[in-house]
Amino acid sequence: MKKKLLCLVAALALGVTMLTGCSKNDDTTFVVGFDAEYPPYGYMDENGEYTGFDLELAEAVCELEGWTLVKQPIAWDSKDNELNSGSIDCIWNGFTIDGREDDYAWSVPYVDNSQVIVVSTESGITTLADLENKVVGVQAASAALAVLEDEEQQKALADTFKKIQTFSDYNSAFAELEIGSVDAVAMDIGVAQYQLESRGSDKFMILDEHLNSEKYGVGFALDNTELRDIINEDLQKLKEDGTFDALAEKYGLSDMTCLE
Repeated sequence: MKKKLLCLVAALALGVTMLTGCSKNDDTTFVVGFDAEYPPYGYMDENGEYTGFDLELAEAVCELEGWTLVKQPIAWDSKDNELNSGSIDCIWNGFTIDGREDDYAWSVPYVDNSQVIVVSTESGITTLADLENKVVGVQAASAALAVLEDEEQQKALADTFKKIQTFSDYNSAFAELEIGSVDAVAMDIGVAQYQLESRGSDKFMILDEHLNSEKYGVGFALDNTELRDIINEDLQKLKEDGTFDALAEKYGLSDMTCLE
């Protein structure tokens, strides 16, 4: 009888876990998965603290809900495993909706973004056509890489490259661009602008021709629409009370936001 009772308790516990697995990790914490080297959306500052536009937005949501924010840095190419395993509640870090519409439960879009090419100012590269037979760096599993691999977007352009070199993060890509082991880097415009400001715009430039345009959102597991809806409501509140616009101005993103 004792053995049967233990089995019943274990089964009930499993059932509770399965029922709650599609909500948040618990009632008081909100675990955000982010790329720790993706400024200005998520990164480590000079004090060793994780910060950024998206993380401060998440913090503001937690203040509205009475939650504790857990900032969980993740390897970007492992983001789906982290989300599906339940170790994070969402992916919130310059996360592109376009091309992934059916893969996640998405928040409302809040940033208009473009994929661009960054080159050295001394490279002689001024147009996309100049990238023929050049080595182009890009972050693994990024939206920029997806654009370059998409037949309907920029694969024809990418086929003219000598090579696409993938990196775990854009800091590494820029280090290689600076020493000349790659000729260009494909990336989000917001991140590109931040990198140019922090590294010196006299060293690098963004090509006038963009690879594409896209929108950012917060990505949740497909069955987690309840949490998605809460975040959507809170984003609207933060827009209405001025918090959203103040953070966008702080991080130099005011001309890229699309939350209404």
